[in-house]
Amino acid sequence: MIESTLVLIAKAIVIFVFVLVLVPIILWLERKLLGRFQSRLGPNRVGPYGLLQPAADVLKLLSKERATPRTAVPWMFAIAPVISIVTAVATLAIIPFGPRDAWGGNIGLYGIDVPIGLLYFFAFGSLGFYGLVLGGWASGSKYSFLGAMRSAAQLISYEVSLGLSLLGVVMTAGSLSVVDIVEAQGDMWYVVPQFVGFLIFLVAGFAETSRAPFDLPESDSELVQGFNTEYGGMRFGSFFMAEYIEMVVISGIAAACFLGGWHGPGPEALGPLWMLIKLMAGIVLFIWVRASFPRLRYDQLMSFGWKILLPLATLNVLVTAVVLVAT
Repeated sequence: MIESTLVLIAKAIVIFVFVLVLVPIILWLERKLLGRFQSRLGPNRVGPYGLLQPAADVLKLLSKERATPRTAVPWMFAIAPVISIVTAVATLAIIPFGPRDAWGGNIGLYGIDVPIGLLYFFAFGSLGFYGLVLGGWASGSKYSFLGAMRSAAQLISYEVSLGLSLLGVVMTAGSLSVVDIVEAQGDMWYVVPQFVGFLIFLVAGFAETSRAPFDLPESDSELVQGFNTEYGGMRFGSFFMAEYIEMVVISGIAAACFLGGWHGPGPEALGPLWMLIKLMAGIVLFIWVRASFPRLRYDQLMSFGWKILLPLATLNVLVTAVVLVAT
């Protein structure tokens, strides 16, 4: 389906607004849930139920001094958080909230529907780690540089397993388009035949977004924070905003590729609501895991990725291929 330039521009604006609204909600939800998990109140001072706490955090970051180390490469130092934000937001464009003809015209409930949707997802996901590496190297700090190398090694390691976990879905649906994959799940969600792939995707997704228990790139308590050590103010906040957007992306891809996307009980008009519920359930899972599991050591992180997750993902692809050929 070919959409006009005006429609694509309108969709881009909607996606941008969606990000600006959803990220503060996730921040508030995470703090509230972590408070409940840890038997404390969470934010409750700024606004009713602490709802204005994210706005207060943003104002605090905006008011802080934007300093650049003398040893840094200024333009590279400034562009690194921009790369992280742009790649994360661009990936949101392929997450569908409804079918192609959801509104009875040439407007689909998604940013773009490209035939290579999942390759688009991996392309921008792979570009995202350049922001981390560039931020660490351009800071001119050995701590930051070592943290950036550690981050890059982690993201590259788990990117392979993440790709293989979705390969079984692609083989089953016969398409790389995320919209086609969701439409192919009208009778049965792929979480049933691809349950192992779903678990691998979740684990690799935690590592890909640098979330606990795989949050080594930001383990400030024992590794001097990592790639963003020299950042302050909103530049520092941009890296974490990108992390929360990536949580939305991973949850959205999981919902679309394994949990039926917009399919659910009731009329088709409820499709966007079902997709939003599944997406938010993924985000709550991210928060729940953060509150439940301790951080892995770096050698455990790499060993698990290469010795357990990657062979398991490869075996899942081989079994899927055999089953599809046999049937």
